[in-house]
Amino acid sequence: MMKLRSRLLLILRNLFVYEALFILLGFSEYPHLQAPLFLVFLTIYTVTLVGNLGIIVVVRTNPKLHTPMYFFLSHLSFLDICSSSVFTPKLLEILVVDDRAISFKGCMAQFFFGCAFVITETSMLAVMACDRFVAVCNPLLCTVAMSPKLCTLLVAGTYSWGRICSLTITYSLLELSFCGPNLIHHFGCEYPAIISASCSDPYLSQRTCFIISTLNEACSLLIILSSYVFIVVTVIRMPSAGGLQKAFSTCASHLTATTIFHGTVLFLYCVSNSKSSWLLVKVATVFFIVLIPMLNPLIYSLRNKDVKETVRSLINTKLLSHSI
Repeated sequence: MMKLRSRLLLILRNLFVYEALFILLGFSEYPHLQAPLFLVFLTIYTVTLVGNLGIIVVVRTNPKLHTPMYFFLSHLSFLDICSSSVFTPKLLEILVVDDRAISFKGCMAQFFFGCAFVITETSMLAVMACDRFVAVCNPLLCTVAMSPKLCTLLVAGTYSWGRICSLTITYSLLELSFCGPNLIHHFGCEYPAIISASCSDPYLSQRTCFIISTLNEACSLLIILSSYVFIVVTVIRMPSAGGLQKAFSTCASHLTATTIFHGTVLFLYCVSNSKSSWLLVKVATVFFIVLIPMLNPLIYSLRNKDVKETVRSLINTKLLSHSI
């Protein structure tokens, strides 16, 4: 009881009394690259916002796209906007200003939302794999099996699960003490960077993070791989080449996006957190947080005839209205 009370007091102190500032070092060791990196990341972030908002608008505009696949895709685009917006604005800020500080509350808030959106996206990709399985293996029952109510429940479940996991890990971080200098060798409040700045024993927090991260990654990959095993078996049994091509086009975009996402996650798992690996971790995290949210709308729109037709129709309608 006393131990629990002391832990709660420490958390309350960190939240309401602790006034420490963290210094985000970012890419400060390369001052000559600050301006070019700012322009590159600003361009990528702009394309990310335009591309993902475009996907959401296209899905809502075209009644043909009111299907489970596009319903999940619009939420994936929303998650990409959110996850990118948690870190990229701060990254852009520290590239152009000398003040690289972030408050303790701001750091914990950034970590909480970033972690929540990443875990939610991990679950969303697994849900989308199940949808692809139903679409290929039981196409006639797709609208019945993936009813609007079930789709809504699945999406609500992914968001709730992401928040619960992120809250648990953030709670474990609030129990740590920070004695200074609170230097974060990163451009954002990522978990390993926060742990390295702590002066207390992070064992419990690391174990909590490890269990939750491994559980999420393993379950998501298991669901995705199982779905694609059934899809491959169904495709092999298809007698016509047309059915094979249609099945491939149905799954290609999701498979590409999933491979890039989980490949980067597994790479970050394998890289050690030593000082010699900090630059590699930062570059991989930039790819994960900044580039992947930009790639997803490109992957889904470039290979999708319905999306491209809707975009052309919207552009033609706008041009026609302006000409009139």
